[in-house]
Formats: sequence, structure tokens, C-alpha cells
Amino acid sequence: MVEPAERMKMMRARRRREGLRELRLVVPDARSETVRNRLVAQVARLRPFDPLDEFENIE
Repeated sequence: MVEPAERMKMMRARRRREGLRELRLVVPDARSETVRNRLVAQVARLRPFDPLDEFENIE
């Protein structure tokens, strides 16, 4: 049987041949109360969207 590390190497090599690349993402944990509180505070600071503001950008 193939060892887990060797299986990973084989899988990565197969993906490279297929033109794929492994990507690791580190994102905030939405289950964390601290993260949720920080997100609520950030959303509260957002300015409400006003479609008429878009006319200011038209020349």
C-alpha cells in the first residue's frame, strides 16, 4: 500500500499534469463570536448605497 505522503505527491503531480495548482486559503472563521462581532462592526460602518451617487461619476 502507498504511504499517505506518497499518495499526496502523486495527486499533486497528476493535478500539475492536468494544469491544476493547489491553492490554500486562510479565511476568517464565521463560527467564531469574535469574528462575527468584528464583521457586524464593519458592516455597521458601511455607507448605505444610494443609486443617485452613481450620477456623480458620469462625465
